[in-house]
Amino acid sequence: MSLSLLHPTEVHASSTRTRTAAAFRTGPRIHPCRAAYDFYPTPPEATRALLAAETFHGSIWEPACGTGWIADELKAAGHDVMATDLVDYGYGKPHRDFLAEQRPLARNIVTNPPYGRGLGDAFCLHALKLTAETGGKVAMLLPIQSLCHPRRHSFFTEHPPAVIYALDECHCWPYGRPELATRSLLSQRYCWMVWNHESSRETWLRWLSTAPYRDG
Repeated sequence: MSLSLLHPTEVHASSTRTRTAAAFRTGPRIHPCRAAYDFYPTPPEATRALLAAETFHGSIWEPACGTGWIADELKAAGHDVMATDLVDYGYGKPHRDFLAEQRPLARNIVTNPPYGRGLGDAFCLHALKLTAETGGKVAMLLPIQSLCHPRRHSFFTEHPPAVIYALDECHCWPYGRPELATRSLLSQRYCWMVWNHESSRETWLRWLSTAPYRDG
């Protein structure tokens, strides 16, 4: 089955309900080579690097928490965290469809969203809508190539991130297991995109190393 990119402008309040569930309606797998429900946990050092470079005031919502790899780092840094997910991984509050949420559950939103079937685009736009009410920041871990796509051009020009942190090394393994990685996944490169409703429309690019924040 071919995968279609959901245009960011196609995500309206009336269409966000069950959007995440609808994207997975044909089953838990987006593609035979992808993890079920796009479950690629974020390595702790990626979140630590973000927190070393970016300040978040107030509570944080992690809406695709998985087994808590991002949420645990946020909590360790002293943040009040609300963790939810569509799937029950035994962490946070399960069976919560982020794109169906109509009210913000915290001031800021930090997550590594699912990417398949346009969900990454939908998560970004919905997070911006929700945090417009709170004045908080949005931080999304995204493949760096997501910056360059003709269907996203208008989204980025209309909603430019305040800063993009290009990570030198970050591997999001399927289910957190390196042995399951495909060759294409090994070449994947990531960045944190951070939106700040109080910033100007200018985007800054920063290079961020995860090396100081790795264990061992």
